[in-house]
Amino acid sequence: MALKDTLLRIFTWWSGSTVSLDLYTKRHGSHVGTDEFGNRYYRANGPLIDPSVGPERRWVIYNGEADASKVPPGWRGWLSHTVDVAPSEETYVPREWQKPHEENLTGTVAAYRPRGSQLSWGQRPAATGDYVPWTPGE
Repeated sequence: MALKDTLLRIFTWWSGSTVSLDLYTKRHGSHVGTDEFGNRYYRANGPLIDPSVGPERRWVIYNGEADASKVPPGWRGWLSHTVDVAPSEETYVPREWQKPHEENLTGTVAAYRPRGSQLSWGQRPAATGDYVPWTPGE
């Protein structure tokens, strides 16, 4: 591992797991599962640190950059204690009308830009004529 990678693991949290998170996970966590994006999910071993946190402490270690939109809906429900059973512990089959998970593309080239947006391609549509601007003195 290069010096740059080591320093990133020590001082940054957005580019993967930090050294302290890895130590905490090895000491207090048990692996629950991995999703299709390579994110790893854990739950705390032993008694609760604080009862106000919830029934148990749960966390995710992202594969790559930390972005909450990379968490699929099933795992999101488990992390937020909406469901008690992790997707890796049940045999869930998605319905035919459910779309596959996509991460949030805002701020990227592939972001959704509707017609009329200043960032969209092509010509902006003409005004419909129902807008009358205010002018001073009227």
